[in-house]
Amino acid sequence: MSKPKVLIGYPVKDEIKEYVGEHCELIQMDYSKAITYDDIYERIDEVEGAVVLITPIDKKLLDKGKKLKVVSNITVGYNNFDIDEMKKAGVIGTHSPEILDDTVADFVMGLLISTARRITELNSFVKEGSWKKIENNHLMGLDVSGTKVGIIGMGRIGEEVARRCSLGFKMEVSYHNRSRKEEAEKKFGISYKPMDELLSESDFVVVLTPLTDETHHLMGEREFSLMKRNAILVNASRGPVVDEKALISALQEGRIAGAGLDVYEREPLDGDNPLLKMDNVVLSPHIAAGTQRTYDDLAWNAARCMVRILEGEEPLNVIPEMKI
Repeated sequence: MSKPKVLIGYPVKDEIKEYVGEHCELIQMDYSKAITYDDIYERIDEVEGAVVLITPIDKKLLDKGKKLKVVSNITVGYNNFDIDEMKKAGVIGTHSPEILDDTVADFVMGLLISTARRITELNSFVKEGSWKKIENNHLMGLDVSGTKVGIIGMGRIGEEVARRCSLGFKMEVSYHNRSRKEEAEKKFGISYKPMDELLSESDFVVVLTPLTDETHHLMGEREFSLMKRNAILVNASRGPVVDEKALISALQEGRIAGAGLDVYEREPLDGDNPLLKMDNVVLSPHIAAGTQRTYDDLAWNAARCMVRILEGEEPLNVIPEMKI
């Protein structure tokens, strides 16, 4: 019996490729350069399974990939999946939940602290030889410990951020979510609040909600107008959850104090994006889960999920919309 052909559309450890090769016929890709959508499209008609990172799994690709049975996303998010088209094509989608929760939560705290305490500014200040030029306390930051943080989206990562804020930094934590998380409320001493109340009271607003039709531009002009003038926004979810134009206006007009951003409406950022020139904004390149150990664990999970399905075993980590 011949092995099913598969492809891996992202560079992974040799051990992972060897594992996949023991169970499947692995199509060779050129990992010396970034694997593009077109590269995967060119080979998709040959394979029954694919491991991808952010490659759009859309109607065009599915129409060509007639043999395709499963696509495993290396990340926990899967807004690159056209779920309706995948269902029509009978292609199962899997993702990688839980693995990156701690890594992303740590990074969220890093963005929050860096923005509040102006750490990137201070780093540049020292390296540029400006230490002797400090005048009038102009590099003073904002306190973190003992302040109020509002978390929008209380999934697994949200809970880990709540844990760190409440138990580690003695912050008063409130959250808004589609449903109450009473167990988390008891465990971390946090409270559920309506969105407007959360926005108006919080010193820090942390956005951790998935991107859906309902959450697109969840944070817009109205929401920024409700925030405190000395409040900071942190977004490590998906870029389009925040209306970037509205955010830029709020920052330029001093209606909020700053922002820590790992995600954007357009990635990578255009060179003329005003965010790039704002000292009160800390930016990172969509890398909240970016540690080698975490990426290796994510890739192992995606590979195993794909292999299990192709070998007829009970599927693991199927995206919620496809669970029976």
